[in-house]
This record gives sequence, C-alpha cells and structure tokens, in this order.
Amino acid sequence: MRILITGGMGFIGRAVVRNLLEKDVENVSILDNLTPKIHGTTPVPHDFKDKRVYFCHGDVSRREELEPLLLSSDAVIHLAAETGTGQSMYEIESYNKTNISATALILDILSNKKHRVKKLLVASSRAIYGEGKYSCSEHGTVYPKTRLSADMDRGDFEVKCPFCGQTPHLMPTSEDSLLHPISFYGITKQFQESVIMTMCKNIGVASTALRYQNVYGPGQSLHNPYTGILAIFSKRIRMGSEVAIFEDGKESRDFIFIDDVAFITVKALFDGRADGEVFNVGSGTPITVYQIAQSLKKLFNAESEIHINGEYRTGDIRHNYADTTKIKKMLDFTAKTSLDQGLSLFVNWVKLQDLSPDTYNESIKEMQHRGLYKSFTSVLKSEK
Repeated sequence: MRILITGGMGFIGRAVVRNLLEKDVENVSILDNLTPKIHGTTPVPHDFKDKRVYFCHGDVSRREELEPLLLSSDAVIHLAAETGTGQSMYEIESYNKTNISATALILDILSNKKHRVKKLLVASSRAIYGEGKYSCSEHGTVYPKTRLSADMDRGDFEVKCPFCGQTPHLMPTSEDSLLHPISFYGITKQFQESVIMTMCKNIGVASTALRYQNVYGPGQSLHNPYTGILAIFSKRIRMGSEVAIFEDGKESRDFIFIDDVAFITVKALFDGRADGEVFNVGSGTPITVYQIAQSLKKLFNAESEIHINGEYRTGDIRHNYADTTKIKKMLDFTAKTSLDQGLSLFVNWVKLQDLSPDTYNESIKEMQHRGLYKSFTSVLKSEK
C-alpha cells in the first residue's frame, strides 16, 4: 500500500510516519511546506532513514505538487492545516487557503481524475464543538453560545445556559453533539471534516474523521507562541520567566499523548470498522490549565511565578473534553499514556532542546492590537 500524508513533517505527521513504517507498507509519501510558524526558520530536514519514505517540499494547495502524489497513492492521511484559534481570527485568507481550498482541491482531483485512492482519513478537531456539551438543571442538555465580553470583563468566565442564563454542568462531548465552532479555525476544521465525509461517499472512497483533542508530547513545535500551552509554558519556565495563565486558571482541556494519537490514526486508516465514521480522540479526562502549569513547574524543578491574570482571548473556549465511548466500543481504543507519564516524557525531551527566542509577549501585543486580547481589571491570583 502506498500512503500519502499531507503535513507529514508536522508533530502528528512525523509520529504517524514512524508508526506506519512499522507496518507492511510499500511507500509513504510526505507533502509538507515546512512553514516557519511550525518548524522555525531553520526547519529540520527530512531525516527518515527508511527508503520507503519519499518527501516532497511542497504546498497542498498547489495542484501541480499535490496531484502526482495523490493519484499514485492508495490511501491519504490529510493532516495539513493552519492551526490555532488566535491567529485564525485575523489570518483569514491563509487559513482559508490551507484548510478549506486545499481540502476542496483534494476532492476535486479525486472526483475528476483516474486514481487508486481507497481511503481518506482527515484530522478534525475538538474546535468544531465550540463550547461543547453541558447539562442545565432546568433545560437538560444544552450547547452554550460564545461567552459574552461583558461577563468576562467582570471576571465571570463560565458559560451560560442559552435559555435561562444559569451556569450549566460540564459534560463529556460526544460525536453526536451540536457542531458550533466559535473561531475561524474551528469553522475551517468543520468544513474539512464535513466535505470529506460527504463527498467521499459519492466517489467511492472510504473516509474517517478523527476529532483530536489537545495533542502533546516530544516533537511538538516549540516555536509557535499562539498554540500548544504545554510548549508555551515550558519555554517560559526554562527561561525563568513568568507563566501567564488566562482567565481564572480554571478553564480545562483534554490532553492526549502523541504516541496514542499516532497509534489510533494508523489503526483507523486500516480498520474497516472506522469507514464512514467520526471519532473523538482524547483521554476523556479534563484538567485545568492551572493544574498543568503547576505540574510542569514541578517537573522542571523551577521557581517561575505562575500568574493568573484574568485576561482572555477572543475565540478561546472555556471547557471541553471528549466522550470516548464510541471509539472504545468500535475500535477498542483507550489512551494508554497517563498524563503524569506523558508530561514526564515531554519535559525530559524539552530539556534537551535548544531554547529558541521567546516571542510570547510579541504574540500578546499582536492580539491586543487587533482587539482579540482583553483584560479583566483586577489580578486574580499569583503563585511563586
């Protein structure tokens, strides 16, 4: 089998390639533009020693670079995407080109050219759920709308029931939940998923969508100050700088280790039970951002101050964690790496990496300049 991975030199892509090479595959083709935002100004070159790996330094949005690889592949893992909610709120054209237009191009080629592709797997995101699923004591299951600046400006960061305004109880978000992204990034990921799952049925190509939660681990980009709070916090801690936490620190996320993500991505590609299905990929357990910062500080044995600043970014969600019932039942998958194990492996890897320039403050100024980063008037809490 010949497999094409778009964005294959990225964090998830490289882990998937390593997993695939353990299988009996004929060829793995990687198409990646090595964008500086992810790879830095001096990107790591293609360093896979296996002769089955072919690398093309190109752009998934360019037909002349995509088409030859696509038409010679038996299966595709579509990972290429602009990532992050913050930048997506103003880099509209860039996100549209890579996430929407390039995905449409893949389907256009498959719809109009003779090809051998039998399966297309797309990396979706928990961002398509927006604020996710909650339970209101009065109205049952609800899907809160975007939080109001008026509430957050006075330090009230919790979501509200869209019917009565009460604070509902957080629930795990299942695959049948309402899709209502609140960032342009989330909108583009919803497009990627929905158009692939719809169109592949019409052209005789099996499809699967994996809605990744927060993926972390050795190998993730340490260059992007807009995404990956583990990477952002780790860099600040290593430099002895203050670790700034948005809102009140109680916002929570579902973190899943990279090895688990690579494993289930490859499994879903080959397992026929995944055909035509969408799955949440997460640990199924939420943890607050403040708890994450504390754990990292302890693992680094650092003295950095953890500062909860009450500030917030437009497009960020409050909570979200995956209901993993479906993927457990259909694909027999449960994340094997605990958060404690994963964080330890991540920190040990980070300690070996060179420190790149810290551009975090510049990213905050950029968001402020665009009116996408706002501040609650009083400081909530700090820890030394």
